[in-house]
Amino acid sequence: MTGFKVSNDKRLVLISGRAHPVLAQAVAEELSIDLLPIIAYDFANSEIYVRFEESVRGADVFVLQSIEGDINKWIMEQLIMIDAAKRASAKRITVVAPFYPYSRQDKKHQGREPISARLMADLYKAAGADRIMSVDLHASQEQGFFDGPVDHLFAMPVLVDYVRGRVDLANAVIVSPDAGRIRVAEKWSTKLGGCPLAFVHKTRDTTRPNVAVANRVVGEVAGKECVLVDDMIDTAGTITEAIKVLTNAGAKKVIVAATHGILSDPAVRRLSESGATEVVITDTLPVSAEKRFPSLTILSIAPLLARAILEVFEDGSVTSLFT
Repeated sequence: MTGFKVSNDKRLVLISGRAHPVLAQAVAEELSIDLLPIIAYDFANSEIYVRFEESVRGADVFVLQSIEGDINKWIMEQLIMIDAAKRASAKRITVVAPFYPYSRQDKKHQGREPISARLMADLYKAAGADRIMSVDLHASQEQGFFDGPVDHLFAMPVLVDYVRGRVDLANAVIVSPDAGRIRVAEKWSTKLGGCPLAFVHKTRDTTRPNVAVANRVVGEVAGKECVLVDDMIDTAGTITEAIKVLTNAGAKKVIVAATHGILSDPAVRRLSESGATEVVITDTLPVSAEKRFPSLTILSIAPLLARAILEVFEDGSVTSLFT
């Protein structure tokens, strides 16, 4: 026999950037570990410095950065952390990006446009990432942008478990805010015992960001308790227009359920005045105090991320979390 074997215990290391430390700490607590201590700060000219205070040699490293607000800064910080882990001889590096940056730019709507979601995958790979983990990608085909394993997690089990107790399932309708999300609505319907479906017909001006017009609802919603589902809420234009259409069509009440609460201005005002009974999101992104309002409910995504990280670390099945 050539060579020799050594018996070394595997080591899981969780590293967090500065974008969403509360989520990272919650994931660490679910895993019963401590976050790797790091030094991170900005130079006067806005360059970022990162150094790990413990060795990661031979470790299975998970670099968590939930990117919101100063998006480009936090992307760069995550790339720098990945590079630092690679140069410190980490055995494997997994990007944990609960909200995948630039995910809405997944295709060209017009000539001479970039496909920025693909560019992000290339940047992660060039920095040294071996694997990517994300929650509810804007488009499933983005899994193919990265040349390596991609763990596409779904917040649906977390949201469904909560919403199940907030509506009368015998009188509920699952509503997609546009035709493109109808498959997601179908999965919600299956999880909730076969509730009927509806969708809002919407037109969008691709030359103007965050501009959509909801025209009419397709499906029976009069007198029904509507669960309006989407992957993200940014300025809330699409969602509030859909709520208006459903209300005008006679819906008894509307509950909004979405994974990512970006809540860019004027989302808080729009949602507060929309007439929605409740707006339910997860904490994939930080939600500051000024973005919170009485009808907003935030569910923790940390248990799901922790279970997925553990499955990857133990070479288990991430798919088993959703079957």
